[in-house]
Amino acid sequence: MIVYFYDLKTTAKEYNKIKRRFYYYLNKNGLNQYFWKTKSVLVVPEDMERGVDSFFKNFKKTVLAYKIHCQTIEELK
Repeated sequence: MIVYFYDLKTTAKEYNKIKRRFYYYLNKNGLNQYFWKTKSVLVVPEDMERGVDSFFKNFKKTVLAYKIHCQTIEELK
């Protein structure tokens, strides 16, 4: 599984416009079903890596994204 962390990087004036555009395409591509605990983290299966990478490359000027390859995710109690 792959965990993507992302954050919008923009000015306050442009924030809402970029946020609407980003989430519109995120929903259009069906990636909104992979949100995990928060809207700034996606957890996707390994076979979707290429598609999600290309999605984030389309927004490289306005979105800062990181990805982590992992085997398990555990909640700390």
